[in-house]
Amino acid sequence: MEDYELFNEKTSAIIYGFQTRAIQRMIDFDYVCKREKPSVAAVIRPTQNDAVAYHKVFFGVKEIIIPVYKSLEMATRNHPEADVMVNFASFRSSYETSKEALESDTIRTVAIIAEGIPERQSRILGKIARERKKMIIGPATVGGIRAGAFKIGNTAGTIENVVLSKLYRPGSVGFVSKSGGMSNEMNFMIAQNSDGVYESIAIGGDRYPGASLIDHLLRYEQNPKIKMLVCLGEIGGTDEYKIVEALKDGRIKKPLVIWVTGTAASILPKGLQFGHAGAMAGSDLETADAKNKALKDIGAIVPKTYDELGDKIKETFDKLKAEGKIDPVDDFEPPKMPIDYAQAVKEGLVRRPTDVVVTISDDRGDVPTYNKKGLDAIIKENQSLGYVIGMLWFKRELPEYAQKYVEMVIKLTADHGPAVSGAHNAIITARAGKDLMSSLASGILTIGPRFGGAISDGAKYFRMAKDSGKTPSEFINYMKRVEKKNIPGIGHRIKSVQNPDVRVVLLKEFVIKNFPKHPYLDYALEVEKLTTSKRNNLILNVDGCIGICFLDLLENADFSPEEKQDIIDSEALNGLFVLGRSIGMMGHIFDQKRQRARLYRQPWDEILYD
Repeated sequence: MEDYELFNEKTSAIIYGFQTRAIQRMIDFDYVCKREKPSVAAVIRPTQNDAVAYHKVFFGVKEIIIPVYKSLEMATRNHPEADVMVNFASFRSSYETSKEALESDTIRTVAIIAEGIPERQSRILGKIARERKKMIIGPATVGGIRAGAFKIGNTAGTIENVVLSKLYRPGSVGFVSKSGGMSNEMNFMIAQNSDGVYESIAIGGDRYPGASLIDHLLRYEQNPKIKMLVCLGEIGGTDEYKIVEALKDGRIKKPLVIWVTGTAASILPKGLQFGHAGAMAGSDLETADAKNKALKDIGAIVPKTYDELGDKIKETFDKLKAEGKIDPVDDFEPPKMPIDYAQAVKEGLVRRPTDVVVTISDDRGDVPTYNKKGLDAIIKENQSLGYVIGMLWFKRELPEYAQKYVEMVIKLTADHGPAVSGAHNAIITARAGKDLMSSLASGILTIGPRFGGAISDGAKYFRMAKDSGKTPSEFINYMKRVEKKNIPGIGHRIKSVQNPDVRVVLLKEFVIKNFPKHPYLDYALEVEKLTTSKRNNLILNVDGCIGICFLDLLENADFSPEEKQDIIDSEALNGLFVLGRSIGMMGHIFDQKRQRARLYRQPWDEILYD
């Protein structure tokens, strides 16, 4: 993309603020422009937790999801291709969020929608943008639009207005104004009197916008696809005199049709402000009449009144066309927007949103997919159970050693005798004549901190300790004095240093032999040395070992910090225990049901009772 271009048909944006209507309008615009991909890459919602959420929108008739992040840092890291941020933050936080975007490596353009940002802060943002060669649109702006390519937020209004103004494809006119409301009207006026807008920007009505009228006109001057310029200034300030200077020294050579609004101020009380912060003449030089005269004297095309502005645009366009300087526009009939549900019910056409977002599988085609991989291919390739769990639980293909580790955990946790609480409850429920699901649920519901649930807690606390730089001794003291609880994953009722748990031995041997690195297991073993020096049964137990070694699996498989936290928070690690132990519980249930069936088949006089 050339330096003079802010947007093109591949531009993608990060939206700061959960503005659902503006997001949908942007993507509706993408649809009528026949863009291949939606222009909204991500949304930032600072009030949510660190986990990535998803927002559903329509792209034509199809529903898509857009990731929602807590911070700009997370959004830019995951979407480096997005070079525009549309900032819907309030005036209280727009400065900090815009500054962060300008200082990022990937954002080139920031649109600041909020009004009322202190002038000092606006000037600081402008200085940062100039130093880093970035562009600010706003503050106090509706945004801008590159016809047929990209639009900011609510620019150009509804999709009906977009179509009426022919903004679904590029024209030959570069337009810039201060007013966002007037820009919508001007887009329509330009479309009626020429082949339409190529790009339209509303710089915002504050006294110190991030970029001025002249900044955009000079960009348009460099763009060979823009053949003529249209500008709408306003009373107050001296920005329009910079345009006079550019016309005078030849920096602007293309025909410029311009009108400065506010000529009625001459018959109104002095000092009256016309809406925008900057729309008030402080001297005769800042009046609309003085600016219009100076522009006309230097060669700009200035109508006598605003009512004649459309005529001047048409005259200028027709002249350029007659001179062969404007090629005919490749027009097309834009796709018709689908009708939303409430309206479609009345008209007999329905577009109904889904109730649940699912990102791991899809059964709508001929072949079901697991994380976009066809089930037929998975079967033909004879992929392992660990492979399937990786695709469905973690949405990626795990390395072979990781797949084997997952399967090993399921085998090791499948059963540990009938006396443990989960199996015991399942057995009792089955003996009481309950069905399979009720019996299994009875056992599973027992899983908790003292039975299987320590896997996630063990991973959580050991990760916190190691990642925060705590020594094993500091970690032990922290759990005792701050958390005031036993270390999850440490301790066993029966097993000890002299009588080790064979399951833990097998896990440690496998991880040390097969994992490229195992920093969390190494750390846990150092903790174990200290705990067993106090009491010999304070060993690393199987729950803790599973969770801690799984941290090493995530480390080796290059999961991001956010993904690791999501896995721990979602209790996926406890899920391994649930999956494994369910196998054993169902075995006990089937065993009891078979025994009960044999019991009822015996003659009454042969029945023996325990």
